[in-house]
Amino acid sequence: MKTNQKPTLIIMAAGMGSRYGGLKQVDKITEAGEIILDFSLYDAMMAGFSRAIFVIKEEHRELFRQLVDERAGRFMEIDYAYQKLDDIPEGFRIPEGREKPWGTSHAVLACRDLIDGPFAVINADDYYGPGGFSSIYEYLTTHQDGEKYAYCMIAYKLENTITEHGHVARGVCETDDAGFLQEVTERTKIMRRPEGICYTEDDGETWVPLPENTIVSMNFWGFSLSMMDELRRGLPEFLENALKVDPLKGEYLLPRTADKLIKEGKAQIKVLTSQDKWCGVTYKEDKAKVQAELQSKKDKGLYPEKLWK
Repeated sequence: MKTNQKPTLIIMAAGMGSRYGGLKQVDKITEAGEIILDFSLYDAMMAGFSRAIFVIKEEHRELFRQLVDERAGRFMEIDYAYQKLDDIPEGFRIPEGREKPWGTSHAVLACRDLIDGPFAVINADDYYGPGGFSSIYEYLTTHQDGEKYAYCMIAYKLENTITEHGHVARGVCETDDAGFLQEVTERTKIMRRPEGICYTEDDGETWVPLPENTIVSMNFWGFSLSMMDELRRGLPEFLENALKVDPLKGEYLLPRTADKLIKEGKAQIKVLTSQDKWCGVTYKEDKAKVQAELQSKKDKGLYPEKLWK
């Protein structure tokens, strides 16, 4: 059933690339001066999205406006939301010494006053490929909440999401026979080793193998407006726990929020698997490979030589 409201794309860009060593979200990646999120915006636009909201730090506003408004902003409606440490419910205080943002669920919640319909969520520094945007747009425009919230996510084969230059964090997904997400488990240190792809939970003392075709989340989600209410309701509970257990680094994360809603029987999340290969600059050493991959796609005619003519 076709819905009336066009979905909005939320792009999470508030995090500084600590391992990369700078604001990697705005690092030019092509000879034409494009950055990775130019490709995401282009793919989203071609899939049908006409509006995007960037979640950024307020001090980066002018930088993003220079990069986005004069290029993609000529073809799409662009808005900005600011992820702020002090954007927490009354009665809570920012822990002394806390600098780290409150996580991806908190980042999405920063858009609450700008969203009035379904929305997709991506990271700013990941290349997802056109297939995922087409799939998520189609889902969000043909599904509505029923007895359960009708959410979706774009998943990738693990082998298509690994860097050769260190470890990555991925949400390992389990699905039922109908393709609905049953559980997503965050593995924060996954890397390719001589024996294959493995993860560690004890800083490398032991390694657990993961099959290359394991389905993983790349923070590419599709939600109805109901998710905003759930994120708002869940924030105080998260803060109460985080301020006791990990006040300086605890994060309110989308995969954990989604997992909780599944276990509570409130949501069903359709897993739509993309065959595209992820590209990203988790580490500085990744940049040359990403440049070559994206230029190759242009050479094959998959993208115009200049995305925003």
